[in-house]
Amino acid sequence: MITDFVKLYVKAGNGGNGCVSFHREKYVSHGGPDGGDGGNGGNIILVIEEGDNTLLKYKYHHKFIAQNGGDGKTNKFHGPNGEDIILPVPPGTVVKDAETGKVIIDMSDREPFVLCRGGRGGWGNRHFATPTRQIPRFAKSGLKGEEREVIFELKMLADVALIGLPNVGKSSLLSVISSATPKIADYDFTTLSPNLGVVKIGEGKGFVAADIPGLIEGASDGRGLGHKFLRHIDRCRLMLHVVDVSADCDRDPIADMKMINEELAKYNSDLAERPQLIVANKYDASLPEYNEHVMNLEAYCKEQCLPLVFVSAATRHGIQEMVKRVAEMLAELPPLTIFEPDFVPESYDLGEEDEMEITRDGAVFVCESEWLWRLVGRVNFEDRDSLAYFQRMLRTKGIIDQLIAAGVKDGDTVRMYDFEFDFLT
Repeated sequence: MITDFVKLYVKAGNGGNGCVSFHREKYVSHGGPDGGDGGNGGNIILVIEEGDNTLLKYKYHHKFIAQNGGDGKTNKFHGPNGEDIILPVPPGTVVKDAETGKVIIDMSDREPFVLCRGGRGGWGNRHFATPTRQIPRFAKSGLKGEEREVIFELKMLADVALIGLPNVGKSSLLSVISSATPKIADYDFTTLSPNLGVVKIGEGKGFVAADIPGLIEGASDGRGLGHKFLRHIDRCRLMLHVVDVSADCDRDPIADMKMINEELAKYNSDLAERPQLIVANKYDASLPEYNEHVMNLEAYCKEQCLPLVFVSAATRHGIQEMVKRVAEMLAELPPLTIFEPDFVPESYDLGEEDEMEITRDGAVFVCESEWLWRLVGRVNFEDRDSLAYFQRMLRTKGIIDQLIAAGVKDGDTVRMYDFEFDFLT
């Protein structure tokens, strides 16, 4: 069974912390700060793997975390960058945000895409030396890497989809018009996963056809197998609606067509408007006048202005005419559908504060926010200048006012990550 839908957790690496260090060397009395910068965290990168048509490699592996950047070193040595994680996906994979369902990227025909960007490494203390602050005892901490839950959804890159009830001969037709070798047998649901075949029409031209497992009534609600693979029809420009017109068939091909079209419309209203070529399979050219299915189907298609071809996969009757007709219709249709990204990741200026959450842990007021986490990480609380910088930032950014509004009074204990202090106005 093909794997065409998986949910993953991906996280880029965090940036390494900057180093607090001072140059020490014999005969050098004023070496100055020489703390190196932290390395950048590794990225999560998507690449297209040609020839692949399944997401099976992600069926049992759902968590990918890139390497963190290394911390900066002394002597201005830069910390090592974290290694990227490369995730190969089949052509046609649509990547969506799991929470909103919005499209992040359509990996159909493009360059590698950075799904999650690693955090930037923090600056070492050498960057903070000024004429008035010659001994900076603090450095920047690295930033967190991006993380999110995503959905990989494979929508095959096929120009034409063969749709219809089970056992109407879709797999047989695909094997005749292409080099594909799908399983063929005289029972329902022979095809358990979509099959692709390249149909050549001469001079290097051709099109890709997909045999979609048989649909049944209620497929859009989860009955049978077809509902699992309706997503593969989303890109197809043309539907080959295959019906059985053999004289001994006890089903009405017109009723079958209407039922399948209703299921397509329930799944996606756009599919009901997609161009269709009605392919009447299992046609016996020697007995057309005695076949009630043939006469009724001809009259119906003429009334509905639907193009119709009669073929027989067993005898090859009408196959060339069908392929020619498909090529002519495709030439007039727009190219394959490429899904445009509509997901906008939550982002903010790394230098701006965000909303702070204040909670109670007994008698302690606990403060948390991304901006505050970055601020605390870059402060050396054992250094007077660094502590003064921290206090100044709390006042200028309105953190003190938020604490007072939350009910914090003089003498109360406030915790900001691993730093705890008594509040004084």
